[in-house]
Parts: sequence; structure tokens; C-alpha cells
Amino acid sequence: MDAAKEAAVVTWLDSQLPAMLTLLEELVNTDGGSYDKAGVDLCGARLTRFLADAGLEIEITPVETYGDVIKARLDVPSANDRRPIVLLGHRDTVFAKGEPERRPFTVTNGIARGPGVMDMKGGLVMNAFVIAALQRFSASPAPVTMMITSDEEIASPGCRPHIEAEARLARMVFNSEPSREPHQIVKGRKGGVFMAFDVTGKAAHSGANHAEGASAIQALALKIPRLHALTDYDRGITINVGLVSGGQTVNTVAPWAQGQIDLRYVKAPERAEMIERIREIVEAVDVPGTSATLTIRGEFLPLEETPASARLFEIYRQAGREAGFETGAEFTGGCADSGLTSAQGCPTLCSVGPVGGKGHTPEEYLLVDSLVPSAKALALSIMRAGGSLPM
Repeated sequence: MDAAKEAAVVTWLDSQLPAMLTLLEELVNTDGGSYDKAGVDLCGARLTRFLADAGLEIEITPVETYGDVIKARLDVPSANDRRPIVLLGHRDTVFAKGEPERRPFTVTNGIARGPGVMDMKGGLVMNAFVIAALQRFSASPAPVTMMITSDEEIASPGCRPHIEAEARLARMVFNSEPSREPHQIVKGRKGGVFMAFDVTGKAAHSGANHAEGASAIQALALKIPRLHALTDYDRGITINVGLVSGGQTVNTVAPWAQGQIDLRYVKAPERAEMIERIREIVEAVDVPGTSATLTIRGEFLPLEETPASARLFEIYRQAGREAGFETGAEFTGGCADSGLTSAQGCPTLCSVGPVGGKGHTPEEYLLVDSLVPSAKALALSIMRAGGSLPM
């Protein structure tokens, strides 16, 4: 532990709130829905300029459909352990194009609002200032990589292989999703699998030739109660058929139907078990003349606490106290990219970002006075864990 460098980093971060808010305003006021590659990449370009100006090495990996993967690297050639500490975060949001024009960034009574302000552009600003501070004062005992992804809100279809590859080389990961009030981080998350089941039937005139048809809608409807019955609250497993569609016209026996399924589970082995049980229900012939198939469209892996991540949390907890807040660690049913890094065997803490709430809604908010303390806690954790924590 280098007390002088810790003090220099903390003092500098204490002076950076106005600059943090300026960068946050620019990011929030930039369109960035997951499917808006141009907007997501524009947001990334602004972060890239900040990080390059801070003296960091920038690496951009093109992604054809979604936003590019951006990495800012702080090297420490003298480090005994050359594996990087990764600061992870995504810049895409759930909002439609034009949302920043309808609801631009504002700060009122210490509360910042705007699309993506807490999920998770606030965390990206925090990460950027932390790695900039470590670079400025040569304060990190280990290499640090800030990884900025582009499609987390849709289960990272483009970025997942890059995240997993980085985690396999990393020493530890801090994922800067927002903390929950009063300042709770996340030690565990459920895994999530997003699936569609498509049912094929046979069309027929519903008045003249009803008996000749095979209703895909009827078959789908019969499957839904059995799918929902797989929910097991004691095990933390839930199934939700959240979207249904189908049919041709009101006077036609439905030749097709589709349902979309959200599966959440806690432990990695439960994934295969539950998908097999879902598949059996989907593929069963409930209405003669119909058939159905199951397709996985996206998924998150569970974030599971390990002894190493528990030790990392204790370092973070003490750093938080010195930064001015008490923190706890909770389990949540929500998913995040932290599950991808944890599944590679890399110790991972999630939701170490600034405090906020109401994500994915027009009421989304971030507590401005949590930005600097969260940054200080993260910086101190890196300086301490990077020099002492066996992983």
C-alpha cells in the first residue's frame, strides 16, 4: 500500500465532480439504444477521447451489427502479476432513438436524470475517472483495463466472446452497474435465458372448414400453464411467458403462433435441467396437426459468489468506509455481464457504480453525491487488491 499515492488519487477525485457531470451530460444526451450502432459508437467515441487525453492506450475492436468494443489500457511493466484488473461497463441503453431529445440530462436537488444516467453511463464516467487518476499518479500496482461494451441490454450477442476472452486473462473484475440505495453492491445474480417457441398449425376457414384446421394458438395456450408451473420459488427458478403473438385473421384457424420465454435460475447446473424441461413441454403435440420448436435468443450466466470474490468485497467494504459510506452485498434476480466474467473463474464484484434507481423507466435517476465516493472506493480497492490479494 502506497499511502502517498492513495492520498493523491483521492484528493484529485475529490476535485473532479464538475468534470464528471460534464462528461455524464454528454453521454446521456447521446442516443445509444442497443440496436443503434451509430449512436452507441458515437457515445464510445466521446469516452475514447477522454481516455486517450488521459494518456491511456486505446484498443477498438469492430463489431459489425452492434457497437464496437473499446478497451483503454493502463500498463504497469514492473507488476509482479501481469494479469489486468478489468473495469467493465456497457454504454447501450434500452431507450428508443430520440429519447435524449425528449428527456435530456438534468440535475435537480442533487438528483441527475436522463436516459441511461444510472444504467449505466454514470458507472462509465466513474470508471473513466478512476483509470485516469491511476494513470495520472502511476498509482496502480497492476495493469488495468477499462472495457466498454455495447449490447448488454440485449444479452451481449456481439460482445460476449470479447468479455469472456478478457476475463480469462484477468486477475479480477469490477462491473460498474449502479449501486442500490443506500449503497448496496451485488454479490450474486441469477442467470437468464431468453427463448422463443414457434408453433406451426394448419390454416382453415373458421366457419366453413373449422375441423380441417389445427390451431397453433390453441397449442401455444395449452403450453403456457405447464411452462409457468416449472417456476420453483424455493430454488429461485422462475419461468415467464412474457410475449405471445400469432394467427392470420379472426376468421382463420391460426396457422402459426409464437411465445417468448424468460427463464431465471441461480446455479449453473440448473440451466441444462430447465432448458430440457422447457423443451419437452414446447415440443409435445398438444393439438393434433401442430408442431413446435424452441430457440434460444440470448442469455446471461449467473454471478456466483466465490471465496475470492468474498475477499475482494471485504477490501471494497473497507475502501467504501474510507470514502464515506457503508456498503453491503445483496443477491438479485437481475442479470448482467458480470455473470460472464464470473463463469470464466475470474473474481467479480458487480454494481460498484454510483447509486441510482428506477432503471429502464422515465423515472431513472442517479444520486450526484455518490459519484465521487464511489470512484474513490473503486480506486482504493484497485490499489489495495492489485498489490495484495491472492487470486
